[in-house]
Amino acid sequence: MTPLVSAPLSAATRRSILLLSFATFASMVAQRICDAMLPELSRVFAVSLVQAAQVVSVFAVAYGVAQLFYGPLGDRLGKFRIVTFATLGCCVGSVVAALATSLDMLVFARLLMALGAAALIPLAMAWVGDTVPPEQLQEMLTRTGLGSTLGIVGGQLAGGLLTDALGWRWAFAFLTLLFGVVGALLWVDWRRQQAAALPAMAVPHAQAARAGFVKQALLIVTGPWSRVVLLMAFVEGAAGFGALAIWASHLHRSLGLALSVAGAIVALFGLGGVLYMAVGRHMIRRFGQQGLVLVGGILVGASAWVLAYTPHWLPALPASLLAGFGFFMFHNTMQATATQMAPGARGTAVSLFASFLFLGQSAGVVVAAALIGRLGSGAVVALGGLVMAAEGVFFAWALRRRDAARGG
Repeated sequence: MTPLVSAPLSAATRRSILLLSFATFASMVAQRICDAMLPELSRVFAVSLVQAAQVVSVFAVAYGVAQLFYGPLGDRLGKFRIVTFATLGCCVGSVVAALATSLDMLVFARLLMALGAAALIPLAMAWVGDTVPPEQLQEMLTRTGLGSTLGIVGGQLAGGLLTDALGWRWAFAFLTLLFGVVGALLWVDWRRQQAAALPAMAVPHAQAARAGFVKQALLIVTGPWSRVVLLMAFVEGAAGFGALAIWASHLHRSLGLALSVAGAIVALFGLGGVLYMAVGRHMIRRFGQQGLVLVGGILVGASAWVLAYTPHWLPALPASLLAGFGFFMFHNTMQATATQMAPGARGTAVSLFASFLFLGQSAGVVVAAALIGRLGSGAVVALGGLVMAAEGVFFAWALRRRDAARGG
């Protein structure tokens, strides 16, 4: 079957997608920037490490819950508009964080930041889904995906370096500058779109948005294909992102590595994701969606087994890198399918996808922590990899069935 060839995207659309990738980068930097500064916050505010960790946990909870609200809001008011104002809102939260005089004030500032940052990734994906032809969609989603993947690495790096070199407040000053610049660029582009009278979405989409969140959500979760995608998102969050949380501690315990070294090895996971995003265009054309989820899931599974049972740290380096490469092969395809679940309410659909992914991640961390005492960290890492491999096989089969039912 000859693939459809659509007209190339305009320079204006490509510029908008680039700006959205900056926004997804900023969102993930905000999420991860506190990870390395927790000991310093504990010292400065004279609290325990557990209390200091509220700046991470409160952000995570608020970020996950807020996902549910931004989808219908974006469907009604315009996705690019919401991303623009949410980014500027994050700038305000960053200023409050930089000026915080107590831990409670800092936690409140992180709550404000989370409420804004939660909009950026799902609505950026949904806007791309509204704007880009289906045959180019997954390739363009690698652009926004590259931003969020770089943000994972960049947030941890910036938080640690700025805290050590200048102090923790400078990390939030950096975030203020980042959100301010990105927000200003988005504002200019949004006004350009308005001036050019570019519709943010087709009329049927706007009509669907009036149905209300509950009705839209019920229509999505009761759809047979939507249920498959949301289930896959939950499992991916649990076995992929959730189990990943114990990789560094496993390497530390099993191989006697310093936590900084173990963390650096696991950071190669993010670098593997960046590598995939860089070559994603060619991988998509070569493997297609079925091949990407199959190969990606198996790569994660095999790499996790190496990390679980290697007697030396050296094989863990390529294993972590390949795990990230394979995971983002799978994850990028999941993102593309999520944007196509309900074209008439794309914002709501992608928000539900992000929420299921987040819930899976939270459940995965809890289950992994509970199983370590019974099975050991190596077995838990290996189990997470096995689940990801099985998910890759199942989802490839599900995609094949879907395509066959559509006659393609």
